[in-house]
Amino acid sequence: MGTLREIKRRITSVQNTEQITKAMKMVATSRLRRAQDAIVASRPYAHKMLEVLSSLALRTNPQAHPLLHTREPEKVDLIVVTSDRGLCGAFNSNIIRQAERFMRERPHWEFTLHLVGRKANDYFKRRDYNIRKVSLNILSDISFPHAIAVGDDVVENYLSGEFDRVYMVYNEFKSAMQQTVVVEQLLPIKPMDISEDYYPVEYTFEPSEDVLLEQLLPRHINVQVYRVFLESVASEHGARMTAMESASKNAGEMIEKLTLIYNRTRQAAITTELIEVVSGKEAMK
Repeated sequence: MGTLREIKRRITSVQNTEQITKAMKMVATSRLRRAQDAIVASRPYAHKMLEVLSSLALRTNPQAHPLLHTREPEKVDLIVVTSDRGLCGAFNSNIIRQAERFMRERPHWEFTLHLVGRKANDYFKRRDYNIRKVSLNILSDISFPHAIAVGDDVVENYLSGEFDRVYMVYNEFKSAMQQTVVVEQLLPIKPMDISEDYYPVEYTFEPSEDVLLEQLLPRHINVQVYRVFLESVASEHGARMTAMESASKNAGEMIEKLTLIYNRTRQAAITTELIEVVSGKEAMK
């Protein structure tokens, strides 16, 4: 047990920490509202586009466009989406752990990494991984041109044969309290899953099939990348808000314990002084 001055100094330090965590929680809550509105607004379009393109892939010859053609996965690009800042609980560590597990379970694939976010870069650059590309500070002010840059890079390298498949690892936003790590195949575009007794109706294309696919498929990739970025941003703010709320609660509990210790120590010191005064008085008689 420390002296009264040491305990008082520690109480002040924890109080300052509590003020910081409360302020960070308020900022995260404010940003979460905007991020949640953005992802809720973009999800219907992205999901419907995925549904349409999956249905189109089911009814189209896979050789009609390279983004539909499935190759044996030998070279795989893994896009790992984390945050640029910390203090958001297990948000980043869960993604990194899932990415490593995904690669470890497929030892015969040759992986390259496209790291989005400073936390992924800080982790993987210190380890023996083949990092193809790093994108930093694009999620702090996310915009569709950022997604286009990443999507066009993926499409260009896929068409040139640099890799045979593309996956994305990210946190899907469920609520402020819940985010789910998802590994999602981006390329090639997967056909819609159907039952055995279902016979798809053939489409008539206007304009031609080649023109339609050439316009739609790259746009679809950009839209899905943008949705993933919005999911990650909303999840990050939700995780940070929850982490700061927990930190503030823990700081409050620590302040209560330290205050109790301080009062007991102070009371013991006063009692000791009183005993010394009384003992001195008795000795003078």
